Amino acid sequence: MQKIFRPVVNLLAGVLLTGCGVQVGSDSARTPITGSAGGETAKGAMAQLEHCDKSLGTLAVTEDQASPWFYRLQHEYKLPSTIPLIRLLVQQSNCFVVVERGRGFGQIQTERALQQSGELRQNSNFGQGQLVAADYGMSPMITFSQGNTSGVGSALHMLPGYAGVLGALAGNIRTREASTTLTLVDNRSGVQLAAAEGSAAATDFNAWGGVFGSGGGGSLGGYTNTPEGKVLAGAFADAYNRLVQSVRNYKAQEVAGGLGTGGALGVQGGSTPASEAITPAAKPAAKPLPKPVLQKK
Repeated sequence: MQKIFRPVVNLLAGVLLTGCGVQVGSDSARTPITGSAGGETAKGAMAQLEHCDKSLGTLAVTEDQASPWFYRLQHEYKLPSTIPLIRLLVQQSNCFVVVERGRGFGQIQTERALQQSGELRQNSNFGQGQLVAADYGMSPMITFSQGNTSGVGSALHMLPGYAGVLGALAGNIRTREASTTLTLVDNRSGVQLAAAEGSAAATDFNAWGGVFGSGGGGSLGGYTNTPEGKVLAGAFADAYNRLVQSVRNYKAQEVAGGLGTGGALGVQGGSTPASEAITPAAKPAAKPLPKPVLQKK
């Protein structure tokens, strides 16, 4: 068994020792959401990313940072905001033009305050009426994220004749899964236009120490780990692709009488058109008025 695994150990150890310095642009450090974007031009985007020939409008991405999922994102997973990754996806797809409504908006307001105070040069051109409105708002949410969900370990233990090596391997295999959602809202009407769920999974093979022992590959476990953030990024990329597929074939929902006028589900006694169309409840008969008494002259 050692004769079989020793070349693999030497190969992996050589890979580790070769790049002791900083490797700029390391593929192992990337998430599925990678590359860059400038205007409608994208470079290095993931091959599966949906693309639009023309933009559908301006978009602001906002997070509900008071929700439980965001608390877990920062305190349990130790990950930053999801907004930069999602904004990169959006711009690379060319489906929406991204406008700043996050922390960077504070810098925009600072420059305007400096202009109003007279501190900026005369030709700085930070006057009013230049900000672009956000036609739509996109909100991300993590709905499920879990580690060690596959049960691979028990399956490997059942293989006859491999209880030793495969048992050690099985004890260190971890599958991470994540599910996310994205919602798209029209900022003028407040109507939700689209929603999509995405998912991703990845397997960590943190098993080299158990298989090879301290003599060969005991230090390789950290090299082969997959961070939780990569799985979450993949899930958001999947959700965004599904959302784009929906809005590409978008057809507005219609309600008889128009949106916000009461809807088609009437309530007896209500004041909406659908309610007034319902047969009113029978009213009790009015009592006859008393006849006037004629006085004799």
